Amino acid sequence: MSLIVLGLSGALNHDPSAALYIDGKLVAAAEEERFVRDKHAKNRLPYEAAKFCIQQAGIQPADINVVAIPFAPISLFEPHRWRYAKRYWYAPDRALDAIVNGNRRYRRYKKKITWLLEQLGINPKQVQLDSVEHHLAHASSAYHCSGFKEKTAIMGIDGKGEYATTFFGYGENGKIHKIKEFVDPDSLGGLYGAITEFLGFEMLDGEYKVMGMAPYGDASKYDFSRLAEFKDGELVINTDYANVIGLRRHKDKGKGYYFSDKLIDWLGPKRDGDIADDPYVHYAASMQALFEKLALQMMDYYLGDIIRETGKLAFAGGGALNVKLNQKIIAREELKELFVQPASGDSGTAIGAAAYASEQRGVSVEKMEHVYLGPSYTSEEVVAACAKHPHQPQWNKIDEVPAEIAKILADGNPVAWFQGRMEFGPRALGGRSILGCPSASGVADRINEQIKFRERWRPFCPSMLSRVAPEMFKVDHPAPYMTFTFEVKDEWKTRVPEVVHEDGTARAQALQPGVNEPYYRLMEEMEKLTGNGVVLNTSLNRRGEAMVCSPTDALNMFFGSDLEYLIMEDILVVKETASTAVES
Repeated sequence: MSLIVLGLSGALNHDPSAALYIDGKLVAAAEEERFVRDKHAKNRLPYEAAKFCIQQAGIQPADINVVAIPFAPISLFEPHRWRYAKRYWYAPDRALDAIVNGNRRYRRYKKKITWLLEQLGINPKQVQLDSVEHHLAHASSAYHCSGFKEKTAIMGIDGKGEYATTFFGYGENGKIHKIKEFVDPDSLGGLYGAITEFLGFEMLDGEYKVMGMAPYGDASKYDFSRLAEFKDGELVINTDYANVIGLRRHKDKGKGYYFSDKLIDWLGPKRDGDIADDPYVHYAASMQALFEKLALQMMDYYLGDIIRETGKLAFAGGGALNVKLNQKIIAREELKELFVQPASGDSGTAIGAAAYASEQRGVSVEKMEHVYLGPSYTSEEVVAACAKHPHQPQWNKIDEVPAEIAKILADGNPVAWFQGRMEFGPRALGGRSILGCPSASGVADRINEQIKFRERWRPFCPSMLSRVAPEMFKVDHPAPYMTFTFEVKDEWKTRVPEVVHEDGTARAQALQPGVNEPYYRLMEEMEKLTGNGVVLNTSLNRRGEAMVCSPTDALNMFFGSDLEYLIMEDILVVKETASTAVES
């Protein structure tokens, strides 16, 4: 009998998702936001995502043996609830609630998941429900998916789970051992999120914008060390300024923020609008520098011996998407390989909880080789979507997709690229992407202004043939998921200027052959035409929207922007305004 495990995340907060393992093989995973077209899908259940996973696997709901959720009860006999209460002394209602009724959120989570299972046709009484601690689910999503066989250091940096915010441990022979956790409000991820809000962005969505803004600033102009320190093995956030609750929160227009009025007294008013200017660029740089410094200090303190022993580190949690920190980690001499869970945020805990449940039952999960785990669509379904669309798009079926699209790109035109199964996680990796030619001057600005409608200073990423990466970058390290930045060699800065950031780095996807063949062949064709086996790649969506899932989503996005070319499987949609002739 097969072991079928369904992981479900996000029933109480954000980024709900579903993942399905059958006998240790990850057959499907998807985020709810893609189906309901609501970015982060806050306070929703992963109904559509779970329904997709079941259909993709070709099973019946009754076939599922185990349902795993990344949220668990925390005992009063453990220190976490007491620590939380002590640190939030200034909000006595919250502090007392943690002691008296500390698993209230877990009970709500379980109740909602039970209701969801009934909607999916799964009898809650006939499946085993595994409650996995949130940071253990993050840890499992990194370690168990890494494929590392040696003893592996595990790090998790996040906003907050039940109470824990940060995880240090190690994996050995498939088992995870916890070394240390920090507890809310002592959260490095939470601090970064609070400063993200101060810098005018949405928490959970804007942290990578702060990271993108940081290279334009000078971290030495402002000393942010008063916000947090790591001393004698403990991380302490200064809750006079950030990670605040209740009456300490700065309030504006009825909204409460995770920073205090005292922060504004120190740094001035919260940033407003799209302009990245002085002093806010320097604040971003200072926050990024503090984040890197503290994360590396904690890593060295708790995991240094293990990393020196085997050279392997697995990293997850929202903080693992900080590619600048990851660049610093892989620069360490003692580190041989870093695996960053590509869906490091809370959506990835569906995979982590399910993987953990599978491993606990003696069924090892496979190494994660790719993230093309979502829906795919046939050419016939694409044509049907075109026929139904109100814009009545003109389309051609083309024979040589990589070669034809490479010509359009090489002529300087951005192209919406929709091929195969949708990616899981926040990065477009050649399934649902907007592509450009990285040597075509101005293409990045054009995509920012006319297509993505986002801030001009936001960087774009290169996807490249894996054999090109060692030629282009100063450090050679596997980079399948855009989870690292690398320093670009001088020659390549002039060859592909549109994908090199202000600080001379690029966040890269180095694609191995055999993983996503249409995308790989496209880059080979680009190499023939331009001399560079590289494309500019950004997600197929507009600012504030979830990444495209279906052909209808792609058409809606296409006609709501200045894009002129959209390729879906072998169906090319061209606007009448397009200047390049395309042969059918």
